[in-house]
Amino acid sequence: MTAKTMLGAAVLAALAASAATAAEKPKMEKCFGVAKAGQNDCAAGAGTSCAGTSKVDYQKNAWKLVPAGTCTKIKTPKGSGSLTPA
Repeated sequence: MTAKTMLGAAVLAALAASAATAAEKPKMEKCFGVAKAGQNDCAAGAGTSCAGTSKVDYQKNAWKLVPAGTCTKIKTPKGSGSLTPA
């Protein structure tokens, strides 16, 4: 086997492994009202730009990405997570 053939095989193996890893990633969904202040992924309302800009814990219009199907099961001192902003 030549060096060129071995390199091609290694590239193909790496691409296959990468595709398998991508397929294994869980689906994610936006969950509103579960982020601590400054730890949101995005959408924190008027006067904010996006990620990390929520001003209070569990802000109802700021979201975090969570595994699909888990959002409404997340409990906070201000209630459960929501799939829609409040």
